[in-house]
Amino acid sequence: MNEITVTIIDREGVSHELTAPTDMNMNIMEVCKAYELPVKGECGGMAMCATCQCYLESDTELPEQSDDELDMLDQAFFVEDNSRLGCQIQISEDIDGIVLRLAPEE
Repeated sequence: MNEITVTIIDREGVSHELTAPTDMNMNIMEVCKAYELPVKGECGGMAMCATCQCYLESDTELPEQSDDELDMLDQAFFVEDNSRLGCQIQISEDIDGIVLRLAPEE
């Protein structure tokens, strides 16, 4: 399989079913930007800004959060127990069918 399906719920509650390639080393933030969803990703995916924060809405198993991701979420607004940084979720077959909701902007 070279593509997976990712569902992103935008800040207005609209659900977007996106197709993401598994062979391009992309992350959720980059996929959102490619589909022109309102994700800033100001730091370029370095886990340094939290402008790609999202909430995991599905039961998808994700790798443990890195110290960098946890540190950034400690400083972010609107953090919930299911908060993740989109730039830290790599596109792979393991997350096929994931559902994420974009966090509110500051």
